[in-house]
Amino acid sequence: PLPPLAALLGFRVLEVAQSGYYDWLKQPISNRAQEDARLLRLIRASYAASHGIYGAPRVFLDLREAGETCSKHRVERLMRQANLRALHGYRIRRRIVGKPSVLIPNLLQRRFTATRPNTAWVTDITYIRTWQGWLYLAVVMDLFSRLIVGWAAGPTIHRALVLDAVLMAVRRRRPRGTLIHSDQGTQYGSDAWRRFCRSNHLEPSMSRKGNCWDNAVAEAFFSTLKKER
Repeated sequence: PLPPLAALLGFRVLEVAQSGYYDWLKQPISNRAQEDARLLRLIRASYAASHGIYGAPRVFLDLREAGETCSKHRVERLMRQANLRALHGYRIRRRIVGKPSVLIPNLLQRRFTATRPNTAWVTDITYIRTWQGWLYLAVVMDLFSRLIVGWAAGPTIHRALVLDAVLMAVRRRRPRGTLIHSDQGTQYGSDAWRRFCRSNHLEPSMSRKGNCWDNAVAEAFFSTLKKER
């Protein structure tokens, strides 16, 4: 501490209150800075556990589940200051507007809400990186509940993959006149696919070529799946 006279002169010059100065001597780091440091340790733990995949929104949810009451903006600020950014390991498809399909028309027309179960399904295929190589996953989603009602996985992208996925959905849901929407992949344009749809009371619908927005719900599900896993 400063001598009494020097301290008094210093307080007047710097316009600092004596109580504030002595509080600073006892605790030079503010409570907020200490809390930021504590939160940053939790943020780093969540980020590391996700292998660098989580961004601020998912890290924030992790902290909330752990009982923290911080805001999302605070998490974003701390991650930005610590240079913690979400990693994206998969390329995003180019979003271009294509021509309508001639083989199968686009009956869904981006109406991604349904008032009853089994009114409309969407289906798609994606690839997932694993320690043993690429795994291909086909899913069928009910637009009413956004529940995955059928799925199949395998090491190849053969048309049997999509048939196995929709077969699971048919056995579980017993559809009647259900619209099933896909992209223009060769698996969905095959004769086997159309025969299966006719035999199981499904009405096929197909996106425009090169336009993944026409099947945006399935694309969003795959994006979340890859970030989480």
